[in-house]
Amino acid sequence: MGLATGRNGDAVVLALSGDLDVENIAPLATALTEAAETATGPVVVDLSRVAFADSTTVNVLLQAHGSLGPRLRLARPSAFVQRLFGVIGLEQVLQVYGTIEAALAPGRPAPSE
Repeated sequence: MGLATGRNGDAVVLALSGDLDVENIAPLATALTEAAETATGPVVVDLSRVAFADSTTVNVLLQAHGSLGPRLRLARPSAFVQRLFGVIGLEQVLQVYGTIEAALAPGRPAPSE
């Protein structure tokens, strides 16, 4: 898994790539915990370059949602991630956006898809 962290004003953007599984999810969990403690704006997770994700990834995102609430925003899910979220209904719980720009917009509710 690759993880790049950036800032956009008071927002944090975490760009992920590769496979996300029990073997390598710890850096994402750490980055989300740090963002919950230090960021004041949205925390956007860019999922566009994720080839695979398992239940460990889902658990990490749900735990982050517990501490970040609506500040946690998922953006640009890859085809694999879209299928995964669709199967388990995760988009009913977490905010998923088609673009990073939409996810960064203040006060915007998630689109209903």
